[in-house]
Amino acid sequence: MDGVDEPADEPRKRGRPKVSSDEDKRTHIVEIARRVFVKYGYAGSTTAVVATEAGVSKQTLYKLFQSKEELFAAVVGAHRRLMLDLPRPAEDLPIAESLEHIFMIDMDEAKDADRAGFLQLVFREAAQFPELIDILQREGMLASRQHLADWLSDRRAEGRLTLDDPASGARMLMDMIFGGMGPPEGRAQAWPDRVGLLAHLRRCIAIFAAGVGAS
Repeated sequence: MDGVDEPADEPRKRGRPKVSSDEDKRTHIVEIARRVFVKYGYAGSTTAVVATEAGVSKQTLYKLFQSKEELFAAVVGAHRRLMLDLPRPAEDLPIAESLEHIFMIDMDEAKDADRAGFLQLVFREAAQFPELIDILQREGMLASRQHLADWLSDRRAEGRLTLDDPASGARMLMDMIFGGMGPPEGRAQAWPDRVGLLAHLRRCIAIFAAGVGAS
């Protein structure tokens, strides 16, 4: 009896890791693709280059991403978490402090450079490839703005702030923070040093928090 049951169990054991393996491959390919896009630009990047640098076959890549546009959209979706740390669990912190965490203004400089580098790529090549802005809006900015609006709405429901239109508040706050980070050509040209930049961003958050009567 044992000899009959054992083979029946084996296929299940071998089959389970496959989903995880595909998810791991997808995550790895997206990270490599981001580096490739930043390094070579959108025009100079191909799925073949991404597959080579990721160490996977083109067949494997196309099984997970059907086109370069779909791969770029996945990169934007992953990159969105570098823009806003949302959604996030409820936390017992002052609103201003939570917003500093959400916008990750204390992000280490290496990650901050990654965040800036990818945005610079999109703005630099948007004239030639307008679809990049469409993808960035759909998969990145619009999704991020909705998450932020939902967060503000939840805090309003808790009575921790007063805001008649969370969607407008989310747009206003993102304009203040991302606009304050500097122009597309790079933050180093907008601020003499990182200390000045962080002080400005904290000031923006404090002004917003005061404006909505945040507790």
